Amino acid sequence: MQLGALRSHNAALVLDLLRTAGPEGISRLELAERTGLTPQAVSKITARLREDGLAAEAGRRASTGGKPRTVLRLVPGAGHAVGLHLDRDELTAVLCDLTGAVVAQRRAPLDLGAGAETVVERAVREVEELADGADRAAGSGRRPDAVLGVGVALPGPLDHRRGVLHRVTGFPEWNGFPLRDVLARRLSLPVVVDKDTNAAALGLAVGGEAGAFASFAYLHFGAGLGGGLVIGGAVHRGTRTGAGEFGHQVVQLDGPPCGCGNRGCVEALCLAAVARGETAEAARVLGTAAGNLVALLDVDLVLLGGRTVAAAPETFVRGVAAVLDERARRAGGDAVPVRVASGGGRGVAEGAAQLLLAPLFGRAEG
Repeated sequence: MQLGALRSHNAALVLDLLRTAGPEGISRLELAERTGLTPQAVSKITARLREDGLAAEAGRRASTGGKPRTVLRLVPGAGHAVGLHLDRDELTAVLCDLTGAVVAQRRAPLDLGAGAETVVERAVREVEELADGADRAAGSGRRPDAVLGVGVALPGPLDHRRGVLHRVTGFPEWNGFPLRDVLARRLSLPVVVDKDTNAAALGLAVGGEAGAFASFAYLHFGAGLGGGLVIGGAVHRGTRTGAGEFGHQVVQLDGPPCGCGNRGCVEALCLAAVARGETAEAARVLGTAAGNLVALLDVDLVLLGGRTVAAAPETFVRGVAAVLDERARRAGGDAVPVRVASGGGRGVAEGAAQLLLAPLFGRAEG
């Protein structure tokens, strides 16, 4: 399967409608009506998609006149993407089909500070094991369809466009490492690299987590603290792809030192509170920083994720919401809702897979 052939605008429109239609499918006439394309153009696109194994007939549907309409559906297993989450101390890898559903996963300890060569070797091994496992599950004489590529998510800051890491907080030795190109050569696959929070936010946006809300903030509190921003339905990275360094806003000028080099960062304060067993205090500090973000960007929703949040979800939702509610009362407005994001421990890895999948469906990620 050629990625380039799938990335045309019109094909992406059709593919996305096939995806959202689910197993019930959608007719060519409906595709033409909803895309604004001519019936002839839709017929050509769907013929190519069927030829490539991406679409198949899903039966027939009665029409208002004439013969029944043929209904088409997406073939989820026609392609796969690997999502790889390189956290500070753990690696999570998932294999997703075209709908984003996880069909296989792996998790293993990881030391991000062990050096680039060691981490790359581990990442390559886990991705290859994941793909080989899918091969074995497919049975003898049959192989699963193409792996389209690998999306890699890890702490920032980094250059998303070039796939080059900067001074990863706590691991400055990664500065300037061309992770995308190195992994692409080793795996012989397309690779996209992004911050963990951006990848998670993309996955949530594509999966419809925010519902009718077009703008939301995803705050990830795990081994560190970061944020992903979705503005107007697209991930906001900024001109230098540095947006979302949520954990390194200074809220206490004489506070404890942070791994980024500053003092009194939200991340340092929250981690210190958790280490003392004061989860409610960590939630209050997180809420203060979230309130700053809401005041600055006027987002519609705050989603919380990460293993630290998962260990005490009610405490964090209650603590963050309390701060936002109080600020809203003082301003005379409605409070921004706060809830735990779906995805659990593999949410970032699933979002990383969407770095490959979302563009195929015309879902611009910013």
